[in-house]
Amino acid sequence: MKKSNLVGKIILSVISGLLFSFLYFYFKLPAINPATPSFWSDLMLVILSFAYPFLFTKKDGNLRMQNNSKKRNGGTVISFVVGGSRLNKITVAILAAPIAVLILGSVISSTVFNARAYAKVIEVPTADFATDMKETDEVTNIALMDGDSARYLGNKTLGKVSHMVSQYVVSQSYTQINYQYTPKKVANLEHADFFKWYANKDKGVPGYVMVDPVNNSAEYMELKTPLKYVESAYFNHDLMRKLRFEYPTKIFDDFISFEVDDEGNPYYIITCLMPKVFPFGAMDVCEAVIFDPCTGESKLYKVEEIPAWVDAVYSGDLAEQKYNWYGTLSGGFINSIIGNKDCRQTTDDYGYIVIGDDIWYFTGVTSVTSDESNIGFIISNARTGEYKYYPVVGAEEYGAMHAAEGVVQEKRYKASFPSLINVSSQATYIMVLKDESGYVRLYALVNVEHPSIVATAPSQSEAMKAYKALLLDNGIIDSGKIPDSSLPTVQITVADIKTYTVDGNTVFYFVGSDGIYYKGMLRDIEDMIFFAVGDQLEIRYEETENAKIRSIEYVTVISQS
Repeated sequence: MKKSNLVGKIILSVISGLLFSFLYFYFKLPAINPATPSFWSDLMLVILSFAYPFLFTKKDGNLRMQNNSKKRNGGTVISFVVGGSRLNKITVAILAAPIAVLILGSVISSTVFNARAYAKVIEVPTADFATDMKETDEVTNIALMDGDSARYLGNKTLGKVSHMVSQYVVSQSYTQINYQYTPKKVANLEHADFFKWYANKDKGVPGYVMVDPVNNSAEYMELKTPLKYVESAYFNHDLMRKLRFEYPTKIFDDFISFEVDDEGNPYYIITCLMPKVFPFGAMDVCEAVIFDPCTGESKLYKVEEIPAWVDAVYSGDLAEQKYNWYGTLSGGFINSIIGNKDCRQTTDDYGYIVIGDDIWYFTGVTSVTSDESNIGFIISNARTGEYKYYPVVGAEEYGAMHAAEGVVQEKRYKASFPSLINVSSQATYIMVLKDESGYVRLYALVNVEHPSIVATAPSQSEAMKAYKALLLDNGIIDSGKIPDSSLPTVQITVADIKTYTVDGNTVFYFVGSDGIYYKGMLRDIEDMIFFAVGDQLEIRYEETENAKIRSIEYVTVISQS
């Protein structure tokens, strides 16, 4: 090769390689980490960008491709032959190396050769449901709202803020958090499009939406310092670009949660992964970045050092995937394909449970050979990744949803994915039933072990009361397990009586002299039909979501008018 040609090729190689590498890294934002398969495919492209001036070098040293034209059946077939110089062969070998590593590494780290290593990524101790799960008597703090309902409320709330509705949209990704010991769903605002971002890039994003999944309400929270780095921003304001430039070697999970601390300050929680099986297998959480989108400051934490206010580090999908490794691969790869002895897997979805100040995922566990019912449940801590297994046999989640829908099938209501609670030591699904417009119409409780026991009512409190009555009527519990003696008692003089029919049930409202409405279901207390204005009643009640309405648990007539 002539010296001038060689120098020219080297200069062209450096320029093209550096330019491609910069643009590729800036826009694709790959992790520069050999522990991820994409690193090796990216490396091949980078090598190609540097090497392409040499790929067509022929032995005579001229930069040209050989045209081998042949006449076949009246047509012309043109083929190009890469030169066979020693330099070419070295270049091709370098290009082939990342491909070989990628293929070989994927095979080596597959479940075929490492089944038990995948299974040992987590430990799942067996626990007692009645002991671990605090018994639920008051159900007004259970979050039952699904993602669609949260998005509907969030969009409706933003629509009321007229000066922002044309510039911003609410993120479609809501994070379930425990805010000041209260379940909430939060989502930040995002720029509506590129032009809206360009017009507001100096102002940033002004706030976020906080949804109360218990009271079915939402509130727009305006920030003193706006969000500068968000996922909908562009160029150097883009959230992931900012993070990649600061942590070029970290393998970021697709799961990114927007959260607020107990003072209402916003943060992004970005999960970092590393393989537990060499070289690419069993990706699991190793660290997390807590990023302040207002200032651009961030800090990297090991999993065990993550602050307690953070709720979501592990995604629900990863929690299910890791249990499926554990449940299907503990007996080896062959057993997971043929035989399936003791193989277990999760159901298709997951819900949320608040225990203390932590969010836990829960999902049913079924046998691989039969998924018509659950053989138990697992819960997984969304912050720490801890697992527990409860061997409670009964209906799987979708079966319970269909049971609840069947009770009011003429209404055509649709059940949301349930939450799991402990009622009188009974594992119980609780869910909402929505109409076609997405409006919550009823609450439903379904017994896990006895799915034919279904109670529905317009409020959580009433549904709980009806459910306990069904447990008692069916001999599941005795009257001594119904904790009503601690409920508050009040004496009232009935000033007015109102009756309504809700889904076929007659509801009485007794208005006391204090202006409070005392609500009771005729099916629960039949004597209410004989009460009249002026009667003096002693009522044992439970509070409801509405401070002006109380739910009657027990009533005694003191005197009648």
